[in-house]
Amino acid sequence: MIEIKNLYKKFGKLTVLEELNLTISKGGIFAILGPNGSGKTTLIKSILGMIIPNKGEIAIDGENILRKWKYRNNLNYLPQVANFPSNLSVKELIEMVKNLRPKKANSQELIDLFGLPPFMNKKLGNLSGGTKQKVNLVLTFMFDSDLIILDEPTTGLDPIALIHLKELISKEKAKGKTILVTTHIMSFVDEMADEIVFLLDGKIYFKGSVDALKKQTDQENLEHAIANLIEKQYQTATSK
Repeated sequence: MIEIKNLYKKFGKLTVLEELNLTISKGGIFAILGPNGSGKTTLIKSILGMIIPNKGEIAIDGENILRKWKYRNNLNYLPQVANFPSNLSVKELIEMVKNLRPKKANSQELIDLFGLPPFMNKKLGNLSGGTKQKVNLVLTFMFDSDLIILDEPTTGLDPIALIHLKELISKEKAKGKTILVTTHIMSFVDEMADEIVFLLDGKIYFKGSVDALKKQTDQENLEHAIANLIEKQYQTATSK
């Protein structure tokens, strides 16, 4: 579904993505992992069209998306930080987003799922971080799109909301959707991800299943497997 070739992005003197090549097949949950500064956000924003790479190509379903926008109508995005207008109510925000997209929205089921009916007429500026994240999830999942990108989706969620989120993601996967997730919660990745894409210093150092990574690093725990991968790459870099 997503084909990235020789992607290169530089901010000033800092190279963030370096000749990155990546293929994401249609259908499944793909975790984009890496330490801070590894290039995850730049990669995601390049797919979203929020950042234009210096070089390289990005294609979705065989179509080059660079400097185009119509493909975004078939893409749902959950940003890491829910920066909503504080003077709007939850209901007003949801209706506004519905009017902005040329798609039918299925919001009520999600509103009920995340327990938002008591908050619909409350101003967004008065909500807790966890409640804002639930609103964020409603806005993301209320449209039917083939590609879903989730940036730290578990932030601020209580245990019940987290269970509902996992069920929702699994439901979308069963429909054949492609779901990209960035997160620092390894237990979430271990439970949900079909494949891991691990970035470090703007390059991909691993792509494969969770079990394959554990086997490669000879670790039973995913957090230890990721740590092992980082340590080995840094040891290789410092020995040169």
